[in-house]
Amino acid sequence: MQKKYRTVYSTQPDFVLDKAEKIEPVTLAPERQILKVRLEKKHRRGKTVTLISGFVGSAEDLKELGKTLKTRCGAGGTVKNGEVLIQGDFRDKIGEILTAGGYGVKRAGG
Repeated sequence: MQKKYRTVYSTQPDFVLDKAEKIEPVTLAPERQILKVRLEKKHRRGKTVTLISGFVGSAEDLKELGKTLKTRCGAGGTVKNGEVLIQGDFRDKIGEILTAGGYGVKRAGG
């Protein structure tokens, strides 16, 4: 987690605010990860999307996984807040793709 510094005022003339460096998480091997695949319709004007969550690793590796899934499904999507969002109902196809890639897959939701 990133620490928040709330220094408003300092009486020291040589005060320098130290900012912690952001540490990028190490990407786990696919065999050690269990990704949750679920279907969602809420707040999307009735359109369905497939969400993939639970990825442990760097943002670049998550973007690469998202790009691969979008290409293989032939659909649009995005990577936001540590989740991959694919437009449409592709739970079965994504499960097969991830299982072939060595990831553990768990279907969440209905």
